[in-house]
Amino acid sequence: MSQHREAIRTARSVVVKIGTTALTTPTGKFDPSRLQYLADSIEARMRAGSDVVIVSSGAIAAGIEPLGLSRRPVDLATKQAAASVGQVALVNSWSAAFGHYGRTVGQVLLSAHDFSMRVQHTNAQRTLDRLRSLHAVAIVNENDTVATNEIRFGDNDRLSALVAHLVGADALVLLSDVDGLYDGDPRKATPERPARFIPEVSGPEDLADVTAGQGSHLGTGGMVSKLSSALLAADAGVPVLLAPAAEAKTALTDASVGTVFAPRATRMSARRFWVRYAAEATGALTLDDGAVRAVVQQRRSLLPAGITAVSGRFLGGDVVELHAPDATVVGRGVVAYDAAELSTMLGRSTADLPAELRRPAVHADDLVAG
Repeated sequence: MSQHREAIRTARSVVVKIGTTALTTPTGKFDPSRLQYLADSIEARMRAGSDVVIVSSGAIAAGIEPLGLSRRPVDLATKQAAASVGQVALVNSWSAAFGHYGRTVGQVLLSAHDFSMRVQHTNAQRTLDRLRSLHAVAIVNENDTVATNEIRFGDNDRLSALVAHLVGADALVLLSDVDGLYDGDPRKATPERPARFIPEVSGPEDLADVTAGQGSHLGTGGMVSKLSSALLAADAGVPVLLAPAAEAKTALTDASVGTVFAPRATRMSARRFWVRYAAEATGALTLDDGAVRAVVQQRRSLLPAGITAVSGRFLGGDVVELHAPDATVVGRGVVAYDAAELSTMLGRSTADLPAELRRPAVHADDLVAG
């Protein structure tokens, strides 16, 4: 067994993401018996000593039948209505499933906005930490009843990666209807063009020949989403296992199935992770070539002298993108000045500025390059 599978097998804190297809029949009907099997598998992992947070999809699917709908809705208002009804059914099913073991569940509904704003981000972290300390099982889902773009373009794969870092998890397990990562869609494979299974991803070079597809009609994810989210978590220092929900017990017992994604050697700090992945950028700074080299290659602070243009309406403390002269994004960081104030400082040497304006525009400690 590889060291990364071993790390997942022995992880003390685990986030388990469960896709919509893992909770529904092939016709799209919500299936409580499938949820019970997953709860049983997670319970076994918890009894073995691990702390587990569940990120559960399936709210919209669970609302289809109670509302008398014949298929998954496509318009936003009906999706939100289905999610409203389905959230009740979903959390009640989780509560009943874990009730067999005398466990209490707590529902935590999050949106992208909750992660983008530092205060909400911190509050969500505290809530999840407190639920765990009280020995409740946290059931996290995207707040589909009020989301807009999140429903149309978001998914719980990315949410699970963000949650894994938020709670300081030692591993992330993505359970879905796929066996793991292939270099092509196995459903479209032919003898002439077979799909090769990839048991481990050590870095981007292992993905050079991979072609990922979109999701099913039941959920919003797909291999593109799973791959992106796995790489996000791995880049933050969290090992990831992508495995079939039908083999959840094995995946959560010895991590011997599916594809494992190796984490980066050092875990990214919570603040740097927030800046890179969670925070919403409210503006952009265009850098000259010298500033790009200083920020990207030398990991130095960004000074006003290296900035050639400011765009957006931001305040000091907001997150902004850093652009090269050709508009390529080379980093993100927490800006120290308001947009209007910084606009008066462009290209000026620190020595030419008043004493109160001699701090960096973006300090190296608040900057993530690449």
